[in-house]
Amino acid sequence: MLMLDGSPLTLEQIESVANDRLPVSLSDAAIHAMERSRSVIERILERGDTVYGVNTGFGRLADVRIAPHELSALQLNLIRSHAVGVGEPMTIEETRAMMLLRANVLAKGVSGARPRVAEQIVAMLNARVHPVVPSRGSVGASGDLAPLAHLALAMIGEGPCWEGSSGEVLPQAGIEPLTPEAKEGLALLNGTQAMTAIGCLTLARAKRALHAAETAGAMSLEALMGTPAAHDARIHDLRPHPGQIESAHVQREMLEDSEIRESHRLDDPRVQDAYSLRCMPQVHGAVRGALTHVEEVLKVETGSGTDNPLVLGEDVVSGGNFHGAPIALALDYAAIAMTDLGSISERRTDRLVNPDTSEGLKPFLTRHPGTMSGFMMAQVTAAALLNECKVLAHPASVDNVPTSGAREDHVSMGMTAALKLKQIVALVERILAIEALAAAEGLDFRKPLTPGRGVATAVSRLRESVPSVLVDRSLGADIELVATFIQRGDWP
Repeated sequence: MLMLDGSPLTLEQIESVANDRLPVSLSDAAIHAMERSRSVIERILERGDTVYGVNTGFGRLADVRIAPHELSALQLNLIRSHAVGVGEPMTIEETRAMMLLRANVLAKGVSGARPRVAEQIVAMLNARVHPVVPSRGSVGASGDLAPLAHLALAMIGEGPCWEGSSGEVLPQAGIEPLTPEAKEGLALLNGTQAMTAIGCLTLARAKRALHAAETAGAMSLEALMGTPAAHDARIHDLRPHPGQIESAHVQREMLEDSEIRESHRLDDPRVQDAYSLRCMPQVHGAVRGALTHVEEVLKVETGSGTDNPLVLGEDVVSGGNFHGAPIALALDYAAIAMTDLGSISERRTDRLVNPDTSEGLKPFLTRHPGTMSGFMMAQVTAAALLNECKVLAHPASVDNVPTSGAREDHVSMGMTAALKLKQIVALVERILAIEALAAAEGLDFRKPLTPGRGVATAVSRLRESVPSVLVDRSLGADIELVATFIQRGDWP
């Protein structure tokens, strides 16, 4: 059971709820905090004060005062009118992550919503009732309005769920549809939880892909009879970026006790390896550093109050915490980093298949060059995937399209950044799968010499599912299979 109180959440906690369906509950402290903030809203209504989001219109219509008897219709109309998302829906796992994060924001007790609102999200998570949330339509300020509106639409019993109509599914699960009161529709819509949800789940995949890149890179180094000298800890201590030091350490461990290395230690005329081999700690380490930074940003966001206005003690204050700039910039950074990871991997694959650079391996890793093409086209596929990554790596956060009658005149495009990163990570998983398969094939040609212990283990696990290419066959299914292993963390 994951207890929510508005504190930051880890990637592991988010994945446990999103992927593994871990049950969720609200802490007593969170319920008390929500009750306190709600009492502030109710006193405002009793006094008749004019407060944005409580008894006014929204966006450009913020100056329109709403009569008391229209406050309920105001919240319902807000939800209905903002549910304008289009395109393929977020996955159930992404939707669960978004629901979890939105419940956690409400649990901070600064949104002015009744505990009943957060309790319904928690109940839907635990009953596995999942709204259908289109993935397109958010510009990332005032937060992810359209995606969150589709969540709210299902909560009031009007939107579709993966399990059926929310009007039917909610009662079947013993959940009464929400009738939003003053401020509560807005409390459900303002925030960055869609972009953060996709960002968190994608970042977890990116970290697994980086781990696979360390393994595939070490395999390539061995297959190309490279030297681990460039991984010497003394080198990296002189440039002590933590990610670089860690990457060098990981690969050193994988390359220990290598017969392949010992076979050419004394009589190898080469002085240095190519950059794609020699600079793996620097490049992989830089990616590691980028992902670490992005994870820190996302963790802060998971425990942040992103509503507007916010209930601060007895004051209700309008601000801009819904703006997705911190998330958009971070996710764009991750997209650039992962594209570079794919780039160096593709270069290693090229060295493995290219007879001019493969250090004596058969051309294109085929047993019968000419009559067989081996991995020739697999490298072409990697090049095509990398090209797509490069196009997608253009930052979404540098764009701006004013909305809402120019009241929202600077937006983050954070959802676009999240969706692009998701596509890039999926492409890089396949680029790495191609390298791993090619490197394993190259190591077959080095037998009976054995690679380092860690590399040998990785190859053995790969060969449990994918046999050597003794005769030409379609490699597409093999690539997809290994990419799935990488995505799930099942390899290495």
